[in-house]
Amino acid sequence: MADPSGGTLWLVATPIGNLGDLTPRAVEVLASVDLICCEDTRRTGKLLHHAGVSGVRMAVANEHTEYHRIADVLEVLGDGHDVAVVTDAGTPGVSDPGERLVRAAIDAGHTVAAVPGADAVTTALVVSGLPTGRFVFEGFLPRSGRDRTARLTEIADEHRTVVVYEAPHRIVRTLAELVDACGEDRPVAVCRELTKLHEEVVRGTLGSIDVGEPRGEYVIVLGGRPVDVGPADDDTIRCALRDAIAAGSSKKEAIAAVAAELGEPKRRVYALAIALDG
Repeated sequence: MADPSGGTLWLVATPIGNLGDLTPRAVEVLASVDLICCEDTRRTGKLLHHAGVSGVRMAVANEHTEYHRIADVLEVLGDGHDVAVVTDAGTPGVSDPGERLVRAAIDAGHTVAAVPGADAVTTALVVSGLPTGRFVFEGFLPRSGRDRTARLTEIADEHRTVVVYEAPHRIVRTLAELVDACGEDRPVAVCRELTKLHEEVVRGTLGSIDVGEPRGEYVIVLGGRPVDVGPADDDTIRCALRDAIAAGSSKKEAIAAVAAELGEPKRRVYALAIALDG
């Protein structure tokens, strides 16, 4: 049970690009709280100025400082005052700070409430043209090593639509690795600068899309692996490779063709191809 004498921790969604997406209720809550926890006081200050909100204390709660901000937040809530949590863009706690503050507030018996609004996950999902009935959100992939390889393998086998965030300097590499893991025929939509002036959504297959010069933040929406397509066994892949090579394809060409035809990860086909004679 929440303590009726305590304050409320508000999770307030902010625009992911277009300032017009800030809701009247969000403005009302931000103007009424005693403390606003944010990732960047300068960026949030500009948002508050746009909304006509002034005089509210701000404190930084980013990925490095959120844990250390808990005591301050609990003190304000314990005094019966409200606290708002915002991030630079979107809904707090979704690949952004907020989760630790929520857990701490709940454990301390305080009320936690949300002011819903924009988020890149569902925005990208609904404009992708891919199935929306069931989906999984992966956030940002691990940058390297076994964790990244394992995550890509999981995504390749996932039957539901998958949503992934990516930075501009890694988008080309990530798409290339998704081709290797999932095959060239997997449907995909790559969304850039959602709700902003230069919003762009590129739809196609992993093997066909061209995102151009990387700019802005990206959301990748990837179609799931078809349920009726089971993994081919090793003998089937070897036979397909031999047939392709016998028909005149180089080993590299055969790997790409067989991976696309059977819907198998290119790395698996490659591993079997290198063991073939000739």
